[in-house]
Amino acid sequence: MTEPHPQIARARALHRLLTREGDEVNQRRELTPAIVAALKDGGFFRMLQPGTGGGMEMKPSDFASITQIIAAADGSTGWVVCQGNGCAMSAAYLDPAVAKSIFGSADGILAWGPPGSPYEAEPVPGGYCISGTWRFASGCQNATWLGAHLKVSGTREIRTLLFPKSSATMVDIWHTLGLRGTASNEYVVKDLFVPTNHTMLRDAPTDRREVGPLYRFGSSQLYSAGFAGVGLGIARGTIDAFLDLPATKTSRGAAKPLRDNNVVQSQLAQAEAKWHSARAFLHNTLDEIYEFAVRHGDMTDRHAAMLRLASTWSIQQSRDVVNTIFHCAGSMAVFENQPFERRLRDIDTVAQQSQGRQLHYESVGQFMFGLQPENQF
Repeated sequence: MTEPHPQIARARALHRLLTREGDEVNQRRELTPAIVAALKDGGFFRMLQPGTGGGMEMKPSDFASITQIIAAADGSTGWVVCQGNGCAMSAAYLDPAVAKSIFGSADGILAWGPPGSPYEAEPVPGGYCISGTWRFASGCQNATWLGAHLKVSGTREIRTLLFPKSSATMVDIWHTLGLRGTASNEYVVKDLFVPTNHTMLRDAPTDRREVGPLYRFGSSQLYSAGFAGVGLGIARGTIDAFLDLPATKTSRGAAKPLRDNNVVQSQLAQAEAKWHSARAFLHNTLDEIYEFAVRHGDMTDRHAAMLRLASTWSIQQSRDVVNTIFHCAGSMAVFENQPFERRLRDIDTVAQQSQGRQLHYESVGQFMFGLQPENQF
């Protein structure tokens, strides 16, 4: 039996800090200084960086386990850890000296918004000139670098450009239902020069400088794995909080305690089964693909489809679990001083993000029928 990655124990050790500061994270709408310091000290932003540059180059299923463990205590922290590591995969596509200049210190943390902006990068001598506004830069509060994915003017090329956070103007827009602590704010740059060696073709084999099996996964695929872990973590935290309720807890108007209610017993058992089956599907898929990459290199289209299916299913099943347990807990669950309402808001926000879209089911179904998927995995 394979020994668990030592980072998993480090993630579990964060539980007390994250649960203690969770309310403050929610109120501040960003991670607390104590949480950020613990994440930096524990190397939690280096998990997907190449081993050649001091990173952990972690197996994807271990990465999903860690985002799950962290999100079980606080969903926003789990989300920021996942996002920061997805961005940090850039190190595998940059010149090692440039990667070290960006990620070499504990403060070297990168954040960016998703691709699909209407802006373009203008080629200029030595690099590119960019202007634009981007949103959803999760973790930008503790980042020192930002990035933008832009079409290069006059070409069909989509290039990722990295620049110091100090070059941008930050705009506080993150007033949301859930995941309030992710600080997924907006940033603006105007006529900014980015040198060529601070840019890359993200996930392109031509720019990939690392040969390890981890980098046969695209960044979007590792995002999906990590964010599925976040969903599973929020669901796990909800079940565990429900099981921690006093044995005498009775819903208003009920004749007997919750744990003696046959409907609640059945729903709890089914929620546990949903959680374990979704997690097993995700981890089995990740490990199958990783082992294939070790032996053969790049994954197949079927692998990509099954990973998208497993990650979407995990997020959607996690939402079902949280909703079920929330209703089992009765009216007390709606109060802010209880461990349920924030998790409900967080999982609904996770499911609204692109990784949890039910549209992915259509794409996978089209692939299974031998059709060309209308949307990318």
